[in-house]
Amino acid sequence: MILIRIFSSLLILFFLFVNPVYSARDTDSYDGNIYPIYAGNGSLVPPPSTLSESLKNERTSVLVFYLDDSATSKQFAPVVSGIKLLWSSSVDLIPLSIDELDNDDQKTFKDPGYYWHGKIPQTVIIDGKGNVLLDEEGQVSFDEINDAITKGTGLKKPDFNLTVKSFNEYNSEPSKDGYTKPRGS
Repeated sequence: MILIRIFSSLLILFFLFVNPVYSARDTDSYDGNIYPIYAGNGSLVPPPSTLSESLKNERTSVLVFYLDDSATSKQFAPVVSGIKLLWSSSVDLIPLSIDELDNDDQKTFKDPGYYWHGKIPQTVIIDGKGNVLLDEEGQVSFDEINDAITKGTGLKKPDFNLTVKSFNEYNSEPSKDGYTKPRGS
């Protein structure tokens, strides 16, 4: 009986002195992986393909350089999720944390670090032949990204628009406006 009281007292003290965890899209705090938290899509990292595989298979690559503890990267995360939603398996989407880039000075065009300028977020779209179609820093619009992907893949732009909708103070997700095609068809 005494053990139960001691345990209960310790448990109550623990809950009284534990600080709650906060996450915020507009701070440079580390909250965890930004894609499941701020974009609702944890399947983006790790990327299923590498740049060298993508170039070898002559596929259009979308490189997105980011940091998990960057407010601007957190704000751009729903756009990256939107690229996945719109283009699915038509492109190789490769989000890369700059913490994981190789610091080797002898980089080639097959190394993602070759394209990084030193600022985040940065979006680079490369066609299957290795030509850079888009290289922009900051918040890049869906239209610019779609135009470059269309040029790289030769596919028609989707006939619906994508908007980012927030459903609480820090979560957002992309949604297709005008999309009427049922799932699985």
